[in-house]
Amino acid sequence: MEDSGLRSRILIEIKNLIASSCTKQKVPPKMRKLHVSILKNHYNAANVSMDYHRRRVEMDIIMDDKDYDPKTVNLSIPTLHTNLWFKNLYDFLESCIDQDPKSLALYSMLLKSYKNNESSLVA
Repeated sequence: MEDSGLRSRILIEIKNLIASSCTKQKVPPKMRKLHVSILKNHYNAANVSMDYHRRRVEMDIIMDDKDYDPKTVNLSIPTLHTNLWFKNLYDFLESCIDQDPKSLALYSMLLKSYKNNESSLVA
């Protein structure tokens, strides 16, 4: 039961962090990195760029991970270039929150780095 409590606490805290990053008219560079990290994780994407004024996200979605080899230079990984439009930044980013263990570990690390407090959450 404690594990599900920790899971829900991480999810609540990451949603609170997203909410606080979306309230400002101009998004600070540190929060832009948070948004990109969430999108890279959710879409398995590379080269993510966000245009907040036009409400656009451009990214290259990696189609197949089996072609990736960390021991060599990867020049031909199949990707799909995507240009997405979002209506509301918070709703869009919240829809990208995944609940699998790998994502929860990432969110825990993000919370630790963005909320400089002693009570960091560990997955």
